[in-house]
Amino acid sequence: MTVSRPAGALQKPVYFDYAATTPVDAAVAEQMINCLTRDGIFANPASRSHLYGWQAEEAVEQARLQVADLINADSREIIWTSGATEADNLALKGVVEARRIAGQPLGHMVVSAIEHKAVLDPAQWLAHQGVEVTYVVPDAQGRVSVQTLKNALREDTFLVSLMHVNNELGTINDIAGLGALCREHGCLFHVDAAQSGGRLPLDVVAQSVDLMSLSAHKMYGPKGVGALYVRRHPDVNVAPQMHGGGHERGMRSGTLAPHLCVGMGAAAQLAKENLSTEPQRIAALRDRLWEGIADLPGVQLNGPEEERSCSHLNVAFGGCDGEMLLLSLRQLAVATGSACTSATMAPSYVLKAIGLSDELAQASLRISLGRYTTEEEVAFAVEHIREVVQKLVAQKLRK
Repeated sequence: MTVSRPAGALQKPVYFDYAATTPVDAAVAEQMINCLTRDGIFANPASRSHLYGWQAEEAVEQARLQVADLINADSREIIWTSGATEADNLALKGVVEARRIAGQPLGHMVVSAIEHKAVLDPAQWLAHQGVEVTYVVPDAQGRVSVQTLKNALREDTFLVSLMHVNNELGTINDIAGLGALCREHGCLFHVDAAQSGGRLPLDVVAQSVDLMSLSAHKMYGPKGVGALYVRRHPDVNVAPQMHGGGHERGMRSGTLAPHLCVGMGAAAQLAKENLSTEPQRIAALRDRLWEGIADLPGVQLNGPEEERSCSHLNVAFGGCDGEMLLLSLRQLAVATGSACTSATMAPSYVLKAIGLSDELAQASLRISLGRYTTEEEVAFAVEHIREVVQKLVAQKLRK
């Protein structure tokens, strides 16, 4: 049976790259627009001498509360940033700088070998500053177990940074178990939750998290805004990485953009409201897509079948040339890995770390679904992928 392209998608490829970014929800955009024009809430939230500033501050603080509610935090523990990358940098560098200021030894920190570059690059930079960094290797599914972390901890370990959901594989780490171990050991626990915000339940109290990075544009909010949760506790100290006004409890100076903060707050509230239904619907579509292509020659799933984000499907197409595969699937917007590393032709370091060969890693695609993915789009994707893969495999066999 031939499946026609979904209506309205005649010119553009069908979008299957929700792990890279999500479109802003219309309800979120509507609230943001009200913060941009002269008749709306446009003022500087730090202008406390007039009504306009008070209104802007109220809107920003309401948004802060909405973000806090998503992760069961106190609103005073939410620090606005420009995104998860800045939040990751502030968490890692800020903790180290606070230790330096306090005259404490730099000591040892732990990250995994498959963290996002927003964690790996700051960790590498800190290593050049004298911090000892251990890069733990995940299992074949991309998971860091509690035992693996326990083996890496040392007496002088002061910080552990592990992502909740891997951005390429969708693998879910047991952050509650990992957090409990860190709390018992007496080291801080930072979680990059950019891929899990709005997709999985988050509870920084129950999960023993000290620092958590969030991104608005991964959960149907705007680009250019994120947040860092910083637990209010004497042992959790973060030194600012930007200076100039002492905003955000002194941790992050800079004039806040009400429309961005309000957008992230609205997106967080929508995500929380939809958390009991939306992930299940998306996961069902993801599973249907996988079932439709799983019997193709040379195809294998990268990462776990269970304990995986509802959005993610990472598939290796053995027997296909990776570059030709991506070029041939021109009617689908998919990715070969993280959007932040898509400019390089090198095989994914994430897939290499879980044991894939260079050839198989380069022939792997990340297909990610989201709020606006439809059954019709999934059916179209299955047919298109099957047609392309079968053609490429046949061509390779004829050579």
